[in-house]
Amino acid sequence: MTGFIAALPMYDWPEVRAETDAQWARLRDALRRRGIDAPAALTRRNTPSGGLDLMALWRDPALLFAQTCWGPMGLGLAEHVQVIGQPDYSDCEGGRGELYSSVVVMRGPAIFLADAEHLAAGLPPLLTPPRKGEEDLEALFRSPLRGGARGGATADGSAEDVPAPADGRAVLPLELLRGKRFAFNGEDSMSGVLALEQDLAALGEGLALFSERQETGGHRASLRAVAEGRADVAAADCRSWALFRRLEPEVAATLRAVGWTARRKGLPYICARGIAPATVAILREELASAGMLAAG
Repeated sequence: MTGFIAALPMYDWPEVRAETDAQWARLRDALRRRGIDAPAALTRRNTPSGGLDLMALWRDPALLFAQTCWGPMGLGLAEHVQVIGQPDYSDCEGGRGELYSSVVVMRGPAIFLADAEHLAAGLPPLLTPPRKGEEDLEALFRSPLRGGARGGATADGSAEDVPAPADGRAVLPLELLRGKRFAFNGEDSMSGVLALEQDLAALGEGLALFSERQETGGHRASLRAVAEGRADVAAADCRSWALFRRLEPEVAATLRAVGWTARRKGLPYICARGIAPATVAILREELASAGMLAAG
């Protein structure tokens, strides 16, 4: 087959596109050496307006290589694609091999202190005034959280993040989340909403725990919504959280990890259902050689 397309859209943030392109170039060249007509560049636009329609991309019969989410896979995409393998999340807190967790974040008490300093200096507030119940956030950060996770304060009084549990189980502080505004990237996202919904159900709760739900279109937008006070809670997969902390450290510093979802399989690499078995075998071999697959 000729006219293949490829894409790596899930972590393709503008600041790291050169890294994404370099990763694809290495895999592309390896595939070409094996006789596969891999496309020169990744597909980043497939609509007349210049956007990227992910569902159209993933269902394209010319799809040689891409990454998707298990949310859409469970909603019908699996009928159109083949899973090539799972990436390794071991380099991120909350990840282990092919498994990953989503971090649950809220604004930390440090931002309230900064807001008070702005007001004392006669400057505009950083945040809108806290609503009823939000004044309890700092106290909850400074004391043990129920369910086995521990938050606390460092020597300088700033809040500590709840670490990702070593056993990969969910840690969700229900008393802290209840009645808050929840931002999520999309209805079909496993890491942004479905995993959290499943873990809440295991505790006898549901998304009705939140007073409001806001769809943002992306993990980065959800994290910013919380940092800017437009939402109170967001969930993002551990790799997106690591990217956010790397690329927007000042904004990320205003957020705290208050919980984690249970570990699940990470975002799989896929190709079209009609790609020949011999080509799929080469894809798997070259992905493994490039270190893009989890071991085992």
